[in-house]
Amino acid sequence: MARPPVWLSVLIAPGTCPSALLEKAQPLTAGADRACLIDGDRLLRRLQALGEVGATGDGGVCRLALTDADREGRDLVSGWMRELGLRVCIDLIGNVVGVWDAEGGDGLVLTGSHIDTVACGGLYDGNLGVLAGLEAIESLREAGFRPTRSLGVAFFTNEEGARFSPDMLGSLVFADQLSVEDALVTRAIDGPLLGAELERAGYAGCERFSIDTLKAFVELHIEQGPILEAVQSPIGVVLGVQGIHWLEVEFIGEARHAGTTPMAMRRDAGAAAFALAAGVANLAKRVGGDQLATVGRVVLEPNLVNVVARRATMTVDLRNTDGDLLRCAAAEVADLALSIAEASGLGLEIRTLVDLDPVVFDPAVVDLVREEAHHLGLSTYDLPSGAGHDAQILARVCPAGMIFVPSAGGISHNPREHTDARELVQGAEVLTSVLRRLAA
Repeated sequence: MARPPVWLSVLIAPGTCPSALLEKAQPLTAGADRACLIDGDRLLRRLQALGEVGATGDGGVCRLALTDADREGRDLVSGWMRELGLRVCIDLIGNVVGVWDAEGGDGLVLTGSHIDTVACGGLYDGNLGVLAGLEAIESLREAGFRPTRSLGVAFFTNEEGARFSPDMLGSLVFADQLSVEDALVTRAIDGPLLGAELERAGYAGCERFSIDTLKAFVELHIEQGPILEAVQSPIGVVLGVQGIHWLEVEFIGEARHAGTTPMAMRRDAGAAAFALAAGVANLAKRVGGDQLATVGRVVLEPNLVNVVARRATMTVDLRNTDGDLLRCAAAEVADLALSIAEASGLGLEIRTLVDLDPVVFDPAVVDLVREEAHHLGLSTYDLPSGAGHDAQILARVCPAGMIFVPSAGGISHNPREHTDARELVQGAEVLTSVLRRLAA
């Protein structure tokens, strides 16, 4: 089978490898490997139970951040943390961390992800990383493991960005990349402020985490793409995350009768939006390589069949593993929008919604994921992440890495999102082994 392209050549240079992180950790023996295997049935039961919260009736889940369904999911997962005897901490932005404290522990090794979903989410996006982290800690405790570093599992607020902007908001605050004050006054797409919704949900915490205590962060996640399935590999070793730049472009024209206004006399915001959309697609084809470009949303006003649009608001999603090329693409889209607006006599507003540079994960953590998967007899495939994740934010403040498991058909953000139970368990086993090494 032909190997699909893997975006490696233009990842930004990694930082210093913290070899001290692993100097005490020794590879697991074959016998110890088996002793640290998780309770797969328990993991799958919890995934199913969480999937019933906000279930949409078609196999999917809708738990937008800080809605009633998200609150119910938070209560369920934090309840499992407490049942396990973890110290549950909630910070000022509603991030929840369950900590297994090591006696005299040397810092914190953290895992986790998110439990909020998009409106048409599946069972595994984010949820797997949180519940596999919980399972890893429970299995290690049952096996008699005694960590020298504390182990924690977290779920971060509003990772999806489906209700509040930006996405990965909770981990941005956690990593001191976004102020709590700015985050709390973020307004939801349905109106309320984030701070008010935190209070309503009962998750306006008071803890303040010190990122100086973080020794490593490892996130298990479904791939959300087709590569692992195509190469028939059960474990993806994630090398980094491509950069993301989101623009919102608004063309402002004039509403006119579609039957009485000559083409030359129109200020048609809709025609401008579709011209820009075609230009965005052509840009990606021309740049080639790893460049991705998507117009995901177009809203026309007044959106009537026989009226020239007076306003068109659209989003442009640009991604690349090369930060310089990504910035060039964003500038080119803005220039194209300006030229279209000027040629059509339109007003123009452009807003940057997201601007995230590419990230390379820590080489020591990346190598450890690969090594532990091989010790468990699992083949691996190196690849970057095409989607954004909390791990890319934590990578700014501590050694970080990710583990991927396959997504059937590459489908995610969809009720048909699926990963075989065996692959879910295998990913959790690798995570458990990695956490054991990091916390030993």
